[in-house]
Amino acid sequence: MALKQYKPTTNGRRGMTSQDFSDITTSKPLKSLIKAKKSTAGRNNTGRITTRHRGGGVKQYYRLMNHRLAAGTTAVVEHIEYDPNRSARIARIKDQHGLYHYVIADRNMKVGTKIVSGDDAAVEQSNRLPLSNIPTGTQIYNIEIQPGKGGQMVRGAGTKAQLMAKEGNYAQVKLPSGEVRRFRIECMASIGTVGNEQHQNVKIGSAGRKRRMGIRPTVRGVVMNAADHPHGGGDGGRHGSGKPPRTPWGQLTLGYRTRRRKDVSGMIVRSRHDAKRKR
Repeated sequence: MALKQYKPTTNGRRGMTSQDFSDITTSKPLKSLIKAKKSTAGRNNTGRITTRHRGGGVKQYYRLMNHRLAAGTTAVVEHIEYDPNRSARIARIKDQHGLYHYVIADRNMKVGTKIVSGDDAAVEQSNRLPLSNIPTGTQIYNIEIQPGKGGQMVRGAGTKAQLMAKEGNYAQVKLPSGEVRRFRIECMASIGTVGNEQHQNVKIGSAGRKRRMGIRPTVRGVVMNAADHPHGGGDGGRHGSGKPPRTPWGQLTLGYRTRRRKDVSGMIVRSRHDAKRKR
């Protein structure tokens, strides 16, 4: 997928790029697989702002995705669609029972592509198999963390993981971050690479385009007064105090651990930071 360039007719258009939608085959989502999505503008049930810099934006419908695709399913891709809720494209598929599903589209999916899910599925692009039946070295995406729960990892545009090894009841998978993690061999995964690879190279170009995404302006803490932010005050320059960055309420941010240790205890074979430490 190539990026669409714009003529520099205005300052905002100069350097602006957008996605090329030539791979999308329909602009009308299936009504039975969408639901209304209420914009909370970053507020919780009491009306307090819990996520800053959110609000406005165009209305969106949520697409009901099927990240599981039960074993024994044989389906055909009918359309490749745009999804405003994710960076990847989605594929509308029709299974052998005549039911429709939305799945994440990989780079090789197109209208007419056949998808098979289950232990007996062939080791081919877009098919979904348990890790025990996938050859070592294969590139995979949409990986289950718990068998039967549905794919939760490697779902963003252009991402892929690699099956590195199998030992007993576990398989080792190298994730896009560089982390090598253990998964149960019963976990399902799709073969291939998630499509829309150029998503990360899109240049927004204008502030209004960001507002239509529902993202409001952000003000840096270092340009605030000391009463308004822990980073504020001083002569306006960076002082290099060596203190870690904090939120306006004094909590650590940007780099502190957010993953609970008990959730990954014994599952991480190699940290994503190891490559940086060797430099």
